[in-house]
Amino acid sequence: MLGGRHKCTSAGNQGVVLVKVRDGMSHLVLTIGPAHTLRQAARMMSARHIGAAVVIDQEHAGIGILTERDILDSVAAGEDPDAELAAQHRTEDLTFASPEWTLEEAAAAMVNGGFRHLVVIEDNDVAGLLSMRDIVRCWTSAEAVQGTSPQPATTSA
Repeated sequence: MLGGRHKCTSAGNQGVVLVKVRDGMSHLVLTIGPAHTLRQAARMMSARHIGAAVVIDQEHAGIGILTERDILDSVAAGEDPDAELAAQHRTEDLTFASPEWTLEEAAAAMVNGGFRHLVVIEDNDVAGLLSMRDIVRCWTSAEAVQGTSPQPATTSA
């Protein structure tokens, strides 16, 4: 599947805006197999401008996730991205989100678990992927985004 865009909508409740995971998540998810190399995964993720891929292994129960951080850590350790496989670097002990969770619940799960992506499961199938960036996009008003431009940051190594 390909990475997809989404539109945040909300359900008002006495002046409080509650946005559901369903409204902020990417509905189309990049799925890869465990035998994809890290370079292949990186190329697919880069082409779609996404930071994670769901790893589905037909011979292994459950699903995993491979993130840009997993690839970065492997390369930083001196491993060959053409030889290392998604199966060796995926995370399998996942916290799954429901599409009915609020973004607040999803953000709390991410902070508590120390990760930036949640696989969204509905009826035992992958329904989407929610990233911290998706949450920030939903929580930031269009007016705020249009009126600002990023300031360059400088750091010294």
